Amino acid sequence: MLSYPSTISLSNRTLNHLADRIRQHRSQQRSRWRRLDAGRQALLALAHLRNGDTYTRLACGFAIGVATAWRYVQEAIALLAASADDLVTAMKRIRMLAYAILDGTLIPIDRVADQKPYYSGKHKRHGVNVQVIADAAGRLVWASPALPGSAHDLTAARIHGIIDALTSANVMTFADKTSDGRNCQAAARAPAGIGKAVASR
Repeated sequence: MLSYPSTISLSNRTLNHLADRIRQHRSQQRSRWRRLDAGRQALLALAHLRNGDTYTRLACGFAIGVATAWRYVQEAIALLAASADDLVTAMKRIRMLAYAILDGTLIPIDRVADQKPYYSGKHKRHGVNVQVIADAAGRLVWASPALPGSAHDLTAARIHGIIDALTSANVMTFADKTSDGRNCQAAARAPAGIGKAVASR
């Protein structure tokens, strides 16, 4: 088996943040000895989330079983999700921005039992739709829960209540223009500052 050095384009602050969450969780659970300490588990999870390293590759690199690698990653994801702000909480920060940027992204996924809802015709692949709000510098402020990849961005934004929240807060928002006539008409019906009235990239 060959090995090679690799890097993750994340800061030590990100690693330490996740490692602290894991330590707190282990302390609360009075967890027994683990194969990896909190820092190594955080590194493993970030390698999967950021670089897309497979569980098999992670298991080999960290000298653990594939099932253990999967369990460590899932535990880290659950801890990160639990600490994330909901939209109501995030709006307290968003209201203070000069303007917000709203964008949807498709995150590729592995095969699932019922693949049809997760197939994005726009991207020609399976995935989940996540709506993201960023500040003027492009820094992430909030990310929505995932919806099946077939969901249109405008529909997803409405389902999550993003349009209503931004409109109520009177926050100037920039987003992509939609790509076809029907979608442009739908965007035109959106509240001011969203959809048609925003800048296209």
